[in-house]
Amino acid sequence: MRTFSDVALPDGLKDQWKRWERGRNRPDEFYRPLIAATLGTVVESIFGEDRAPRLPTTDDLMIIRSGMDTHELVQRIRQSSVNDNTLDALGFTVEQMCCDYASAEPHALITQSREWLTNVTQILDQRLSLPQHRDALDAAGWLTLLIGCLEYDTGQTRAAESTRVAALQLGEEADNAAVIAWAHEMRAWFALTHGRYREVIQAAQAGQDAAPGRSVAVQLLGQEAKAWARMGNHRHVTRALEKGRVLLDSLPYPERPDNHFVVDPDKFDFYAMDCYRLIGDDKLAEMHATEIIRKTMSPDGTSQSPMRTAEARLTLAVVAARDGELDQALALADEALSIDRRSRPSLLMIGSELDDALRKRYPTESRATDFRATLVAATA
Repeated sequence: MRTFSDVALPDGLKDQWKRWERGRNRPDEFYRPLIAATLGTVVESIFGEDRAPRLPTTDDLMIIRSGMDTHELVQRIRQSSVNDNTLDALGFTVEQMCCDYASAEPHALITQSREWLTNVTQILDQRLSLPQHRDALDAAGWLTLLIGCLEYDTGQTRAAESTRVAALQLGEEADNAAVIAWAHEMRAWFALTHGRYREVIQAAQAGQDAAPGRSVAVQLLGQEAKAWARMGNHRHVTRALEKGRVLLDSLPYPERPDNHFVVDPDKFDFYAMDCYRLIGDDKLAEMHATEIIRKTMSPDGTSQSPMRTAEARLTLAVVAARDGELDQALALADEALSIDRRSRPSLLMIGSELDDALRKRYPTESRATDFRATLVAATA
């Protein structure tokens, strides 16, 4: 904590820390950022219990915002009766689909997103004011980004790259810095999962240049840190993570943290977990992975963010493998690979790192060497 403080901290800090751990009192506004920085995360990730509840995610909120539900919105589009309320309802609908990304069946969401992109195309063919035209282009940009992500998750790599380029062009046409930056983030993600780490750095920098100071820049820094970690550059990993952590701490908590194109504090822990696992800091990797699972699991045992849960379990599996706990590592891996909602390229990348750890630790153990076949089958 003293490392991250600009002023001298009082003596007896260790005793104070123990009192915080025991719940005898809570850290104040001065100590919270220092504690978060010490643990390599952001304030909201640790002290987010007082945040406002999430907004409703059904037609109720769209009715509150625009006075119409989904059925009426579609009817207005078909009847060429588009006004500002229609576009506001459209924006909410697109946002909701982006929120569904984490848990929805990907092929069904691709179909739904493409249908709405067709609706937006119909709107763009109508007579619109300049602001309305820009709003419609924005909706098209976000939908195209979403479709590209889903295509990549399902193994449609060529289609995903074409869709990403289309999203970049829409962002440039609408002068939407966030859409442009997320298109660069997708390039970084694609490159990362294919081992093109220098390209990840280039794409991450291009995205940060397009949208400096926005939440997407945090994700771009996360991708950059992941690439540096895979290249073995610990100093650059630490620098990228710290830069992202400081930026995210400076931003307000998002209204819709479940939106795939919004970076929330919990997502930062996800990036950090990946990096710590790669650079061999198993204690921090395990801490972040355990916290991710705790936050993503519902009381009924289902995950609100299955892909994060899967990668967190694989991280715990890597740590277990390194610790000589083969049974635990394989059990955790089995749980991760049994989750239905998955991003094939990302799961294969993390799973391959577990495969390497198993082969290195147990070169003559058939259960360890057979894991590769299990992984390939699960991500086919």
